[in-house]
Amino acid sequence: MVLLHVKRGDESQFLLQAPGNTELEELSVQVARVYNGRLKVQRLCSEMEELAEHGVFLPPNMQGLTDDQIEELKLKDEWGEKCIPSGGSVFKKDDVGRRNGQAPNEKMKQVLKKTIEEAKAIISKKQVEASVCVTMEMVKDALDQLRGAVMIVYPMGLPPYDPIRMEFENKEDLSGTQAGLNVIKESEAQLWWAAKELRRTKKLADYVGKNEKTKIIVKIQQRGQGAPAREPIISSEDQKQLMLYYHRRQEELKRLEENDDDTCLNSPWADNTALKRHFHGVKDIKWRPR
Repeated sequence: MVLLHVKRGDESQFLLQAPGNTELEELSVQVARVYNGRLKVQRLCSEMEELAEHGVFLPPNMQGLTDDQIEELKLKDEWGEKCIPSGGSVFKKDDVGRRNGQAPNEKMKQVLKKTIEEAKAIISKKQVEASVCVTMEMVKDALDQLRGAVMIVYPMGLPPYDPIRMEFENKEDLSGTQAGLNVIKESEAQLWWAAKELRRTKKLADYVGKNEKTKIIVKIQQRGQGAPAREPIISSEDQKQLMLYYHRRQEELKRLEENDDDTCLNSPWADNTALKRHFHGVKDIKWRPR
């Protein structure tokens, strides 16, 4: 199995294994699917953190309005009255005005937060350092855990316009958002290795050879974005260590220059003929004019 270290730009994303005879058409879709799946888990975790703090989403026509404006316009949050968290709610106003402020109690909040941490750990970039490959099954497991936690805390479900429910139902609308720009369409995903595009009409082995123990760094791009930046010759950490070494070496040479004093050579212990003169009895001879 060839080990692929997938990056987006200079940032590590995850590790993935694939046989050398894998069609690059299939591999490109697989990498894009895992990449987009991780983004979905991250979006869900972010929204669920807000759910734990401030309750469910307000109707679109009530978001950003003050209490006086809502009362004046006679607007009503019908779904908010139905979607009550298990064990009752605790009011915590959302200063942004996106959620209704009916937060779950502390016990239910901890259920959500613990599940969020576990899901984040599954798709974390730290898995690269731990040499753990991320598969689509792992991404689905993280999604299932998040879905289960929401069902425990909100057995009546969430409003149809709540972004968490829309994510679970794959109805999310990311147009015009930064999150939408990060998503890569499976049909337009391109893989690059060693400054070369891995063409979908070929196999992985056509580029990396038949050695199944090969490890390569591939970068995923959206078609039309051009070639990604090449990998640096040395890593940033190695560069820091190299700079530190040269700085220490420079300081050491500077100290040696300052201590370059040869007056010690006039000392008696530095005279390499002292022993010879001692045995000849010509030690400390002084010449005086008569």
